[in-house]
Amino acid sequence: MNTTAGSFALLKSVVPRDAGVVRKLRKAGAIILGKASLSEWAAFRATATPSGWCARTGQGKNPYVLSATPCGSSSGSAISVAANLAAVSLGTETDGSILCPSHINSVVGIKPTLVSPAELAWFQSLLGRTLLGRPICRTVSDAVEVLDVIVGFDYRDEATRTASKYIPQGGYKQFLNANGLKGKRLGIVRNPFYMFGNGSVLPQVFEHHFHTLRQGGAILVDHLEIANIDVIYGSSGEYAALEAEFKTSLNAYLKELVASPVRTLADVIAFNNKFSNLVSTFRRGKDKGVWTRYLSASRSHKWINKKTLLKLARLSRNGFEKLMKEHKLDALVTPGSDVRTILAIGGFPGISVPAGYDSEGVPFAFVLGA
Repeated sequence: MNTTAGSFALLKSVVPRDAGVVRKLRKAGAIILGKASLSEWAAFRATATPSGWCARTGQGKNPYVLSATPCGSSSGSAISVAANLAAVSLGTETDGSILCPSHINSVVGIKPTLVSPAELAWFQSLLGRTLLGRPICRTVSDAVEVLDVIVGFDYRDEATRTASKYIPQGGYKQFLNANGLKGKRLGIVRNPFYMFGNGSVLPQVFEHHFHTLRQGGAILVDHLEIANIDVIYGSSGEYAALEAEFKTSLNAYLKELVASPVRTLADVIAFNNKFSNLVSTFRRGKDKGVWTRYLSASRSHKWINKKTLLKLARLSRNGFEKLMKEHKLDALVTPGSDVRTILAIGGFPGISVPAGYDSEGVPFAFVLGA
């Protein structure tokens, strides 16, 4: 099967081996049906690209409402499970690429713990935090079954070096408990997560869900605030650091391929320019500046990353972590996946659980982050 990140530039490239998670799934008896579509280059193709679009397959469709976004970047992974084309799929997550498509396609997506707060300051890479191949399934129990199979250290996957330390002895399945909410303290940050438009049915829906959580024994701690949330979503520097790493990380991957039409980011740019007819009309010319920026940003990526990673660690420590400790919370409960960046910069876990459908039939979810 071709591994292309949705790009024609990698068509007919040959990878040297199965991914570690695929190897584990095969060993456990799984049947690999195929590759899913995605937002091309994990949403790094262009700023103008819609979620779920890639040159190889075109626009991915939300099975519930075809005109609705499927979100991304692991769009096809969520679409395939939502459409019952597969029981299990895998996605990757740096900042929302599992949580967002899971929430908008009414499936369950899990992003496990990556690092401890103490490790954030010295973790040398943002792209290196990407969790490769984490489950998207129809139910929580299915997702946990898959997670137990695929987790663990893989020396070829940098993110597992730290994440493997947080795997509970005996696995995750032991925590599947219908009464598991009893006594758990769940935080609710109304602003900005529960700010819905006029006429929306969502406020009433989520208040009903809050009632259900209380009936299950949860203690809801309401009207909380994350002190530095405006900085986290406005000027954290996260994306600039990701841009700075892109060239180095991509070149390292391309170099390892057994065969490939391209070997560097510069080759990919040249390919896209030469074969612009393979890119749909609405995108031609809109991404050249973005990819050129990736080339130039990488020259100073070590300085950018060191500065940014220290800033992100500080933002996490003084924001989300402080909130969780002060109120002794077990999890934060938010609608949709907007909390993803807060979880991403701190390396914290999250799970997206279907919560209903809006007036147009588009799914939405609860995301619990801890």
